[in-house]
Amino acid sequence: MSAFDAAISVPPATTGRRAVAFVDGKFAKRFVMVCGAVPALVLAWDAYRHHLGVNGVNFAIRTTGMLGLVFLTLSLAITPLRRLLGWNTLIAPRRNLGVLAFLYIATHFFIFFAYDRGGSVGSTLREIGSRVYLWFGTGALLLMILLALTSTDGMVARLGAKRWKRLHRVVYLAGGLASFHFLLRFKTPRLETIAWMGTIAVLLLIRAIDAARKRARMVQSS
Repeated sequence: MSAFDAAISVPPATTGRRAVAFVDGKFAKRFVMVCGAVPALVLAWDAYRHHLGVNGVNFAIRTTGMLGLVFLTLSLAITPLRRLLGWNTLIAPRRNLGVLAFLYIATHFFIFFAYDRGGSVGSTLREIGSRVYLWFGTGALLLMILLALTSTDGMVARLGAKRWKRLHRVVYLAGGLASFHFLLRFKTPRLETIAWMGTIAVLLLIRAIDAARKRARMVQSS
């Protein structure tokens, strides 16, 4: 099991609703990866043709950052949707969504470092230190790197399943930091930024409720 598969793991749905395998799991994984690659290909093609607008670098930074937030949020939404709809096959592409989120967030930072800061480590660090919204973005990036590095079955065996699951709950923190980064990027709050923060907050609340119910069941059975 990968890190992104278990980062928000909860007990299987017990709503009495019959599980529905509405699509093959392997197909779902491939479909998600193909769809996830399309925005990157379009962005690269537009960059090649110099069609990114007056400030192409800034456009590319914002686009990859937004895509990273989208895929991260979708990966967090898989378990609630699976429990609500009873579609267990939804779990299949969750890791792929997490991988896409990491790749877009990493690309977001790379473009910022290589093109906006000219590949200068000193300039990059000074810029991060001087802007609060970059603190949150850097924190989200570091957490996503941690998730990616510990996403293998080998790391699960090394850490132990229990410690590994606790570690990978930081995916919610990564989502929160990413949404704050997006919110503080603008001088005045925008409806879309508030919507992203609200969505992640709701997903975190659902996870907290599931955890509380699980603890209550354990207490009752003991």
